Amino acid sequence: MMNLNHFHTLKITFCTFLICFFTLNSFSQESSSDKSKFWSNVQYGGGIGLNFGDGFFSGALAPNAVYRFSPYVATGVGLNFSYSSQKDRFKSTVLGGSVIGLFNPYREFQISTEFEQLHVSRKFDSNFTTTLSEEYWYPALFLGAGYTTSNVTIGIRYDVLYNKDKSIYAEAWMPFVRFRF
Repeated sequence: MMNLNHFHTLKITFCTFLICFFTLNSFSQESSSDKSKFWSNVQYGGGIGLNFGDGFFSGALAPNAVYRFSPYVATGVGLNFSYSSQKDRFKSTVLGGSVIGLFNPYREFQISTEFEQLHVSRKFDSNFTTTLSEEYWYPALFLGAGYTTSNVTIGIRYDVLYNKDKSIYAEAWMPFVRFRF
């Protein structure tokens, strides 16, 4: 019997990719002058992370792109990749994607929603734990608010689907900084 949580996760992933496909496909039907207008409304951004210490390494890359429909509304997609390892303890690889919606009721204030679907692969050293490895999909749904100045937004977001045993994040509340170009 298929695990219901696994089935629910697959259903969410499938629906997310369908929405992205039809959204991108609908823009491909525009004329060439409309295409240049389309690309002038696309903003790129993302994050890069690097952390290392005594036997520890962590690196992350998370590019994204949003389409600005108006000064008030934008939506986009992103990719997430991270790798972490602690000598004689564990190795972790996380790969996934996200869909983001942004609303700016005022120029300086941003409200955001972001659905993230991540594949988590963890391998532990046998001296550290009895569970040697685990692989699973983890969904996150972030609701956030931030202050925007120029191309930078600083704020806080909350994962309403947070599960302390499965999440790759330490807490449901997280500060964020977004850069757009």
